[in-house]
Amino acid sequence: MSVTREDNYKGVFDGRIGFGRRPAIVVIDFTLAYTTPGAPFFAAGVVDAVRETVPLLEAARAAGVPVIYTKVLYHPSGRDGGMFMRKVPALALMVPGEKLAEIDPLVAPQEADVVIVKQYPSPFFGTSLGALLTAEGIDTLILTGCSTSGCVRAGAIDGVQYGFRVIVPRECVGDRHDGPHDANLFDINAKYGDVLPKSEVIDYLRGLG
Repeated sequence: MSVTREDNYKGVFDGRIGFGRRPAIVVIDFTLAYTTPGAPFFAAGVVDAVRETVPLLEAARAAGVPVIYTKVLYHPSGRDGGMFMRKVPALALMVPGEKLAEIDPLVAPQEADVVIVKQYPSPFFGTSLGALLTAEGIDTLILTGCSTSGCVRAGAIDGVQYGFRVIVPRECVGDRHDGPHDANLFDINAKYGDVLPKSEVIDYLRGLG
């Protein structure tokens, strides 16, 4: 008799970490590179996730919750891309002045929002994100963005390693294909944080006031 993945993980990787008292939203790499048809990184799943994230950001801002963005930018030489760019040469497109490197206007940053530039998958690696969150007294990271199997997963792993509660609203992250997307949501929920319906996260944000 075959065993489902849920049964295999049951009792070991099925805990819940829950919400804390001071959350921040981290919007990971929701750039036009992922939402523009024909672009190398285009992913229909990301288009859906961007749209689903709009009401989440509205609820966060209404509650006074910090919203932090990340986007990927490289020096035109590509030298700061290291082995990551060697593995994914299409990343060389993401340079200052390139329209596709800009955040999708549907979830555009507002004046008070911080935009962090990164060169690698994790929003923490080589950036000021950890220091910013600590200075703000943040205990809960609500991760949105793309891709689920790449930068969102990396953010979830680093987030829990830095001592934050990691929450991922299921509808607010996206990938190029349902297979990697679903597998990584399952794994994040099993080991690094809580993958929850967007509606539950919005209810939490609305309750903060």
